[in-house]
Amino acid sequence: MDAIATLSALAHDARIDVFRLLVNAGPDGVTAGQIADRLNIRPNTLSNNLNILSGAGLVRSLREGRSVRYFANFDAMRGLLSFLMQDCCGGRPDLCQPILDRITCAPTAPADMEPDQ
Repeated sequence: MDAIATLSALAHDARIDVFRLLVNAGPDGVTAGQIADRLNIRPNTLSNNLNILSGAGLVRSLREGRSVRYFANFDAMRGLLSFLMQDCCGGRPDLCQPILDRITCAPTAPADMEPDQ
């Protein structure tokens, strides 16, 4: 995994919005037109951002006739999260547990919760 390329691809408001939309869509994915409509992004701008996310391995696509459906690459996301948290606890799992509790798919955690500063 090239963590720098992956983080760089996510280091843009529109791209992180696209990626989060695809993560929320899950295995069904979203067509490029739907992404553009939902996020109010011009098609040419969206295409460029999807190419950057694809190049970083964060999204994959599937042609469906005249449209293209995009999907989040969950393995790449897990790989990045694993890389970022690899040394977080220094052998003390109790230090990482609050973070793990916060990022799990618990229904009580708001989807738009911002990380603490």
